Amino acid sequence: MNCPIGIRKNLGKRGSLILAILSFVLPLAVWSAVSYIPFLYHPLVQITDAGDSMFCEPGDEIAKENFAEENANLIAAGEKPMTGVRKNPTYLPAPHEVAKALVTAFKMPPKREGDLWFHESIFHSIKIVFLAFFLSSLVGLPLGVLSGSIPFFEKLTAPFIEFFRYFPAPVFGALAVAILGINDAPKVAIIIIGTFFQQVPMLSATMRRADPALTEAARTLGASPARILMKVIIPEVAPKIYKDMRILLGWAWTYLIVAEVVGTSSGITWFINQQAKYRNFDNVYAAIVILGIIGLGCDLMLDKIGKDLFAWEGGRVGFLTKVRRELMSPRNYVFSFRLTPEEKALKEKNHGKL
Repeated sequence: MNCPIGIRKNLGKRGSLILAILSFVLPLAVWSAVSYIPFLYHPLVQITDAGDSMFCEPGDEIAKENFAEENANLIAAGEKPMTGVRKNPTYLPAPHEVAKALVTAFKMPPKREGDLWFHESIFHSIKIVFLAFFLSSLVGLPLGVLSGSIPFFEKLTAPFIEFFRYFPAPVFGALAVAILGINDAPKVAIIIIGTFFQQVPMLSATMRRADPALTEAARTLGASPARILMKVIIPEVAPKIYKDMRILLGWAWTYLIVAEVVGTSSGITWFINQQAKYRNFDNVYAAIVILGIIGLGCDLMLDKIGKDLFAWEGGRVGFLTKVRRELMSPRNYVFSFRLTPEEKALKEKNHGKL
């Protein structure tokens, strides 16, 4: 029997699917065991009958050591002891309670007038994350590409970025509020600070992993530096850059939790904090699960799009790949301005075909 564990061993689709399911089932099994099997954890006792105790009432939750000590005192005094059931702390609800909260959280009105509903908090956070990440990438992506390809830009920007990226983004919270006000702008600014100064060196390092043999071959054939960058380097590293951007988007979600502490009282973090304040920890776990579902769903969607865009990396040839090939085809007259003079002359000689 072959061992399923091996260095660089391909497990196949079935094996990968089974392990992916187990990666969720195993933590859920541990959580269920801790929640439903009393002797594993359950450090509290919920009083069902206080007996003759003067210190406890039905419904109270006390540590099991205190419960045993109080009963021992009652029995020694000849009084009726307490009864109760073992229970976990309020902050550790059972899986079925969290599953129920995944539905009820959407129906439960806000505790205070003017607060957002659960679904409104989720959509608000999604808007903040994607807006901040788009603004960060608007500058960070081209700067990372240039820094990794052209030493001039690397020497100009790398020293300051390497210095600045060690600053924790949350330390700028008070400053962001003072400059930008208490609306959503400080949240966007903190996420930008947290992602931009990590994005540039990461993309720059990815650009430097381009195969130098391809660059030298293009230079030998007389290609200009701009053409080498656009036609050789970027197409080769584009799949790796895409994966880097997926990772960085995950970081943006991480910084969202910090960013939503400052500014206006809105977003999923505000909802979590409010529910924890009212001790609705089932709703807290439900909100955390929703965040994970959104993040995982977004990453899976981007992974699927990436396999379509970069079919040469082993993905499928889908709609986006077909569109890209058509747009980049020299036969498409719309893009004839991208051809070199020699290519244009050859195209005209062959009656519009290359």
